[in-house]
Amino acid sequence: MKSFYRSLLLLVFSVFLSAQAVGQEVLNIDIAGVGNKQIPIVIAGFSNEATAPEKVTNIIKADLARTGMFRLIGTDAIIGESADIDYRKWRAQGADALVVGTLVKSPDGKIDVRYRLFDLGKSSQLSALSMLAPASMTRVTAHKIADDIYEKLTGHKGIFATCIAYVTKTGNEYRLEIADADGGNKLVALRSKEPIISPSWSPDGTRVAYVSFEAKKPVVYVQNLVTRQRTMVANYKGNNSAPSWSPDGSRLAVALSKDGYTQVYTVSANGGALKQITQTRSINTEPQFSPDGQWIYFTSDRSGGPQIYKVGVNGGNPQRVTFHGNYNISPRVSPDGKSLAYISRRGGYQLYLLDLTNGQEQRLSDTSRDESPSFSPNGQFIMYATNGGRGALSVVSVDGRVKQRLSMKASDVREPSWGPFMK
Repeated sequence: MKSFYRSLLLLVFSVFLSAQAVGQEVLNIDIAGVGNKQIPIVIAGFSNEATAPEKVTNIIKADLARTGMFRLIGTDAIIGESADIDYRKWRAQGADALVVGTLVKSPDGKIDVRYRLFDLGKSSQLSALSMLAPASMTRVTAHKIADDIYEKLTGHKGIFATCIAYVTKTGNEYRLEIADADGGNKLVALRSKEPIISPSWSPDGTRVAYVSFEAKKPVVYVQNLVTRQRTMVANYKGNNSAPSWSPDGSRLAVALSKDGYTQVYTVSANGGALKQITQTRSINTEPQFSPDGQWIYFTSDRSGGPQIYKVGVNGGNPQRVTFHGNYNISPRVSPDGKSLAYISRRGGYQLYLLDLTNGQEQRLSDTSRDESPSFSPNGQFIMYATNGGRGALSVVSVDGRVKQRLSMKASDVREPSWGPFMK
């Protein structure tokens, strides 16, 4: 756990140095729907919470509530992590789980957050953590506790301590921004008077690839968030677009039109070592590696309208993947490789999910101008951009039951990319 905080502190500090903090505008979150089965849980007040700049329990509650998978049972009780637990009392309130905790401030100003999670049905402790970190890292600590609760009670890794990248537009300024998954701790990685599109996280979370039009044409860059170094990766004749990382972080799949038709290539993450993957007299774009690194999914109009195909990572004969609808674009493969999220035009542009094992398809959104889907690293949620008068981000559970909308009052928000688990 200490190594986690060392690496995250380095990351946050480096991004802060290379960027200017955003103003006071934040992402506002609206939630609709609940999970198929909600877990009733009590999150008691932690003792000595005033020690921290923010209430840890408020952050934990907000994290869990956003998933739609938990029913928060209110209480005014403050219970320290060393307290004896009256299981019968809390079961009588209809709870299945109980969270308690304590904050202890050390002489150097750091805060030790100690927490315990109890299974009330089995009258047993499920988890206990103690995390020492600077007071400025209170939100991260709370997100890590929420992650632990989520994993212990659902069986899936939590995604609250992950980050997201997205692009905002205010007036004539475009900004590539990095934030916590809940929109907090927001920082600017790049400002430009020209468009920024297609941010893509490296597998280790230290780099972001994106396309910038600052050279009056689309060029692919990679920005290292730790060293602040920016590398021009693809600046060939014509368009350079749609970067996507290989699972090992060594290469990027890109779409280039340097020889006429847009084709899929791979290129070293440091630039160079270009390799052509598709070779057809049609448009081939939006490449995405499969999680096992064996396939590249992409959009092509070779059959007339745009459809999604896959091809071996070294090239070969592409295989068509989508067959429903006559316009399917923006493929994104789930972390387990079993599902494909994409945008389909059927009256409007909407988010769909395809089960790659049986071919079953499900519409996940009820909006009509969706774009840029991105899976959460645990595969349980999909973030995408939508436009209802102003660009905003939405998050939907893969079963379609829970939806969140993240918006800003004064800015368009687009081009989301959900970062990986921090290692």
